Amino acid sequence: MRAVVYCRVSTKEQTKNLSLPAQKKACIGFCRDQGWKVDRIFVERGESAKTAERTELKQLLSYCREKRGQVEVVVVYSLDRFARNNFAHYALRSLLAQLGVTLRSVSQPIDESPTGKLMEGVLAAVAQFDNDIRAEKTVVGMKEALGRGRWTFQAPLGYRNTRRADGTPTLEPDPENGPLVRKGFEIYASGLQSKNQVLLRLNEEGLRTRRGKPVAPQTWDRVLKNPIYAGRIQMDAWGIEVEADFEPLIEPAIFQRVQGVLAGGRSGQTRHHRNHPDFPLRRFVRCAACDTPLTGSWSRGREGRRYAYYRCPGCANVSMPKEALETRFLELLDRLQPKPEYLAALKASVLEVWHQRRKEVEEFKEVRQKRGNRVEERKQRLVEAFVYQQAIDPDTYRHEMERIRDEEVVTEVELSENRMDELDVEGVLAFAEHVVLNARRLWSEYDPQRRRHLQKVLFPKGLEFDGESFGTPVTCLFFRNLEAQEGAESQMVSPTGFEPVLPA
Repeated sequence: MRAVVYCRVSTKEQTKNLSLPAQKKACIGFCRDQGWKVDRIFVERGESAKTAERTELKQLLSYCREKRGQVEVVVVYSLDRFARNNFAHYALRSLLAQLGVTLRSVSQPIDESPTGKLMEGVLAAVAQFDNDIRAEKTVVGMKEALGRGRWTFQAPLGYRNTRRADGTPTLEPDPENGPLVRKGFEIYASGLQSKNQVLLRLNEEGLRTRRGKPVAPQTWDRVLKNPIYAGRIQMDAWGIEVEADFEPLIEPAIFQRVQGVLAGGRSGQTRHHRNHPDFPLRRFVRCAACDTPLTGSWSRGREGRRYAYYRCPGCANVSMPKEALETRFLELLDRLQPKPEYLAALKASVLEVWHQRRKEVEEFKEVRQKRGNRVEERKQRLVEAFVYQQAIDPDTYRHEMERIRDEEVVTEVELSENRMDELDVEGVLAFAEHVVLNARRLWSEYDPQRRRHLQKVLFPKGLEFDGESFGTPVTCLFFRNLEAQEGAESQMVSPTGFEPVLPA
């Protein structure tokens, strides 16, 4: 079978990295594995709206038409490299099907009829049906294995995956974590220590996740509730509860005592809420030492006075009064507040890029529409020459009409892929300016829910705290570009990413 390869990038920046070489290498390797001969490679290099014309795609269609019956498949790295939206995909697939050419993706295998004459909707439905059948068979097999007491998933903490002599998968106690997990169950079953106290002790003694990090409280809570450690597999969603066919890590009696302690709790123990209104930085700030999210709680002093603290439940490296940590957070907002001149420069550059992009798109649309009109005129003249004047033979008419149809589809595809959504960029920028210039005041005035929302907008990956100061934060798009402008004369940026998500 002979194949052609189509590689494409849509931005100038992508032409400078390994996108095209990587696509070509993957596509050629895919063809080699399938036993297909690569007849030709088409490489589309897009740089802007002005150069968004699919010249290589046109050549590919023309080549497939010239080699009809010889080229049987077009290979792309992924479907989004072939078309950006459903309309473009269906239109191009229809053209290829008319030429007896099918489409294959390296990274997204698709099932389709060899004839290539079914519409994409039918092919997608058939492929989806096939995937559903395979998924159903996989689930049935997993249910059957679980029903026999065999664990088919990744080993939980304290166990490790292994295989028996006959090759069937099973679990065995992890020689490093297993004894620590067993010890944790035994200590907690006594009711003398809280979950966090037990976990702190285990982490100090070396309990670690697969990534080598201390175990988080949420993970430890799930461990204590999981009957697999007592030798039972329980999957409520599938109605499965059976004896496991591997060695339990703890005695069933110990597991039951742990469940009793979990159900009864301890007197005087404070219940923690995921988003406690008194602690807006809870779970948003992480311990720099162990990467565990900080928790927040109230403590009562000797004189009955209550004190609010943020603490690290993982390694206890951080323990700071609520007021102190939140004051340092506000100081961080002050330090990040941009200078007005930088903010004005950023707004100007964003608007300039946005308006230029709109101008390019409008020019692009105008050119394509004129070309579409010319193609329509050619079609009418062709029909007149064939039907009314009988000046051309049927083969010539069919060949020319196919070429016209190629141009029509490619023009429609280019137009569909170069549209811009309506967006009040000036309004979005004004809102962003209001937020970054007034971040401290807004955070102080907002209710707990809006505080957490603002924190996430300004610091999308949260913050790290080492007990003294915050680490270098990953800030929002606005801050990042302002920082870049301080070290360069100009920084042209796209406005994408500024969303008016907070009430002013």
